[in-house]
Amino acid sequence: MFESGSPMKARQPLYTAEERVRRDSTPWTLVQGILAPVQFLVFLVSLFFVLRYLATGEGWALATGSVVLKTLTLYTIMITGCIWEKVVFGRYLFAPAFYWEDVFSMLVLTLHTAYLLALFTGALTASQLMYLALAAYATYAINAGQFIWKLRMARLDMAHRDAVARQPGLAA
Repeated sequence: MFESGSPMKARQPLYTAEERVRRDSTPWTLVQGILAPVQFLVFLVSLFFVLRYLATGEGWALATGSVVLKTLTLYTIMITGCIWEKVVFGRYLFAPAFYWEDVFSMLVLTLHTAYLLALFTGALTASQLMYLALAAYATYAINAGQFIWKLRMARLDMAHRDAVARQPGLAA
């Protein structure tokens, strides 16, 4: 599967050896590992409340509170993620390995922040706020998919590295 001359396109590993050591030794990796599923759970619950409000007109306070909570969890994971990225890659954002995920994260943050601003200024109706929340959630779902893909790539890199270490005849 990883042999020389394989039709698989060669690509840079996600982490250098030094970055992998920093990733594995920082407590921020564990923080991210805990916050990501927590944020996803908050997202799912909030999505239910938002959709229920749009379908029935009931549960405005629950839907609104859940979007605010989702936004706060997003801010938390973004701040801690910036710290993680600084420790691992030496910069707070836009490290080459996560450049496009960080770019898209800015859109996710913008839409979530727009929701809060519209909520606190009364700039949108209740339904408009919920549709804005859905737009923010759609971008979040795409961004979460980007990070899951990167996690998969990191695992494939590790499997490749381990295979190379076990079989000296394989190309690195």
